[in-house]
Amino acid sequence: MAGYDSQRATSMPNNLESFFMPFTANRQFKKAPRMLVGAQDMHYVAVDGRRILDGTAGLWCVNAGHARAPIVKAVQEQVARLDYAPNFQMGHPLPFELASRLATMAPGNLDHVFFANSGSEAVDTALKIAIAYHRARGEGHRTRLIGRERGYHGVGFGGISVGGISSKRKQFGALLPGVDHLPHTYSLAHQAFTRGQPEWGAHLADDLERLCALHDPSTIAAVIVEPVAGSTGVLVPPRGYLERLRQICTKHGILLIFDEVITGFGRLGKGFGAEYFGVVPDMITCAKGITNGTIPMGAVLLAKDIYDAFMSGPENVIELFHGYTYSGHPVACAAALATLDLYAEEDLFGRSTALHDYWADAAHSLKGLPHVIDVRNLGMVAGIELEPLPGKPTARAYDAFVKCFEKGVLIRYTADIIALSPPLIAGKPHIDEIFGTLGDVLKAAA
Repeated sequence: MAGYDSQRATSMPNNLESFFMPFTANRQFKKAPRMLVGAQDMHYVAVDGRRILDGTAGLWCVNAGHARAPIVKAVQEQVARLDYAPNFQMGHPLPFELASRLATMAPGNLDHVFFANSGSEAVDTALKIAIAYHRARGEGHRTRLIGRERGYHGVGFGGISVGGISSKRKQFGALLPGVDHLPHTYSLAHQAFTRGQPEWGAHLADDLERLCALHDPSTIAAVIVEPVAGSTGVLVPPRGYLERLRQICTKHGILLIFDEVITGFGRLGKGFGAEYFGVVPDMITCAKGITNGTIPMGAVLLAKDIYDAFMSGPENVIELFHGYTYSGHPVACAAALATLDLYAEEDLFGRSTALHDYWADAAHSLKGLPHVIDVRNLGMVAGIELEPLPGKPTARAYDAFVKCFEKGVLIRYTADIIALSPPLIAGKPHIDEIFGTLGDVLKAAA
């Protein structure tokens, strides 16, 4: 009987056909696959034995570095003790402990937590909570959701409806009704090569007032934005922009949701981007770094008054008809608790903050290289935008991605933008290698 075989997990598969790969040009990849078979700290191990420096923390998630012993130990011990327990009409201790820990980390009065299994599920959960909250308060007419152009909020129907990246929407039909979008905040003409937050663009938040006038603010349930738009290519919010969104939402009774799947857990040197920017939303969605990428998990952090609005009526009635089989999964909770401990014990948020200027200097050293039309950065994130090859969008960035991998550095690209976000255990030599390798590749590019 076939089962897990460590040899199978570290060698090239004999058949690549059956796996329909996510967000991948399947035919292109399967002609020249790039396989990872191991990882430790700052490096992956490729199937040919080469060490690959991780310049992207996996997919923005491995913030504490790979295969960290305390997290591995917690997962191993938990799966042997309690592999699964339902949280429907039952419970086990760990999600209660984890929710309390997250509430302590969260800004303002975001002191309740609903668990999901991914950022996508967290977003759809937050959108449903927003609509149900208004209904519970007697404002069931508030059903409209506002996202933002170039926003990415996962792949659920709610998330892609409020999301604003056309390539992630166009295959799937009409999506949810009653959704509108703010303009994105990026302008190459006004913001190129900005270190940190751009000075231009706060006025773009005022478009929310236009949407309120168009739709009537009493119909709008929530606005959802990423504090820093990551998957679209690192768009940093202009100074004052998030503050203005908060003011308008408060004025009209609209809930403000921060999608912090990327910015949460130290990416900006704080527990959450909300803390970094000093703006407290009504809900925060998070995932990725919550378990250091080891076990899938997502969560919605919500304000006490939102939770309390559901706690009415007979005590024996379910307050929110929503949840997942794996909400608060024991092994995921164990991984998350061990991850939070590691962040604190090693002061990883503070360690990364100490490198922010060095990181920014390294990123902006690429200015002037062939085809580099913009560099933008915040915290331990950087985006390098390349001039597209005529008639071949994405080709230049994809070529840089492949060549960097061949030289032993993993980067990420979207369209013709390279995104970098290493584990927070990175040191100056790692930063030098990431940008040195990318610089060499760009210098040699056609």
